[in-house]
Amino acid sequence: MLLAVDTSTAQVGLALYDGSQVIGEYAWRSRQRHTVELAPAVFELLTRCGLTMDDIQALGVALGPGSFTSLRVVLATAQPLSKLPLLAAIQAGRGRLAAGWYKRSKGDWRAKGPAHVLTVKALVEEVKGPALVCAELTAEERQTLLGNSAIQLVSPAQSVRRPAILAELAWRRWQAGDVDDRAALAPIYLHTAEPIPT
Repeated sequence: MLLAVDTSTAQVGLALYDGSQVIGEYAWRSRQRHTVELAPAVFELLTRCGLTMDDIQALGVALGPGSFTSLRVVLATAQPLSKLPLLAAIQAGRGRLAAGWYKRSKGDWRAKGPAHVLTVKALVEEVKGPALVCAELTAEERQTLLGNSAIQLVSPAQSVRRPAILAELAWRRWQAGDVDDRAALAPIYLHTAEPIPT
């Protein structure tokens, strides 16, 4: 049994996965109370599923806005539009997004460079040709992006971060023996020297 945990943004999520099915999934919006809310939420999910921490054999953790995290919000929804480049973005605070470009290659999505921080206006200007955009956006931000006719937006419901997708990705890595040294794990932070928009 694998427990997936995503606390990299305000959209917190947990999922229990056994390789064949999602046993349980729990997602909520936290108001910067991750440390207070996480342990009780894990306990509640395990209890509801009739499990304990002794049943957990592996842990899948979202480290931040890298290829592993950014892609999981769109793996299932982007298949029909796989010929388009994909821009996946999450809220980075203060009117900014953390975004990364991806391209479909050999049946999988591959990062086309590092993630970067930008405003929604800068994102609109960055998209030069047809592209699929999957992002956690406000209604106003969605309207701004629709000002660029080359952008095809994934629906809000399909853009929500799903801990079950993280669980599936982590399960594949675990089953393939592709595991990280726990001591070497570190969160991925994006920094920018640019001033915060007002």
